[in-house]
Amino acid sequence: MKAFWSRFRQNRGAVIGLVIIAIVIACAIAAPFLFPRSPWSMVQRPFLPPFEMDGLPLGTDALGRDVLSGLFHGARVSLLVGLVSTVVALAIGIPIGALAGYYGGLVDDALMRFTEFFQTIPSFALAIVLLAIFQPTLSYVILAIAIVSWPPVARLVRGEVLSLRNREFVEAATLSGQSNLRIILRQVLPNALPPIIVLASLMVATAILLESSLSFLGLGDPNVMSWGYMIGAARTVLRSAWWLSFIPGVAILLTVLALNLIGEGLNDALNPRLRKRTS
Repeated sequence: MKAFWSRFRQNRGAVIGLVIIAIVIACAIAAPFLFPRSPWSMVQRPFLPPFEMDGLPLGTDALGRDVLSGLFHGARVSLLVGLVSTVVALAIGIPIGALAGYYGGLVDDALMRFTEFFQTIPSFALAIVLLAIFQPTLSYVILAIAIVSWPPVARLVRGEVLSLRNREFVEAATLSGQSNLRIILRQVLPNALPPIIVLASLMVATAILLESSLSFLGLGDPNVMSWGYMIGAARTVLRSAWWLSFIPGVAILLTVLALNLIGEGLNDALNPRLRKRTS
């Protein structure tokens, strides 16, 4: 663990990204304590500019709602959607990729054709279709994002398992009489974790962007405040109240950038080839 953290710290961008994500997480946790009132509540006159009134440092939106409160509560939604949808996508993609890579043959062909079916449809378009079929609640938003996010996971895991299934330790486990399921869970998948972890960090960023885009189009949960909703609600007043779109846009930019920097740092720390170069 110390060696991993030492390699991770060598990437300054990754450390900066980790600090930014820590701040976003702190804002999400502190939101109900700093802003116990609902972010939908009207607190002052509409279109109050930032830093013009004490207690409202970022001003108010078109309906007189506190922008800072919406920003903090929106962090909760963005992180929740990003993390949960990524976990669900991993839960779908890892078993499919592992089975396809380990067994090969007809199993591989069938599972990869199934995966390619989802990849032939653009992710954003498929998410819109799914939310048009189901209700645009937060649970269905998470499910829709997970459904369009798992195919890259399956392909990555399949490739890793293909490169590992003929290794000596797998053959030794087979000769010792271990079942295929035990070999996959105990021998193969633990050695395939580093690239999966890196991909997962990038998937969280992609999920946050996708949720923001859906909320911008009005396909998000109308009962929760999110950064995408804040931008979408302010697009008609972009010239007269530019800060209403700019502030949540910067929040999305910094969060996604931070997650990508963390993913790069994880890749540097977990990549075996880079580990050999630095040793």
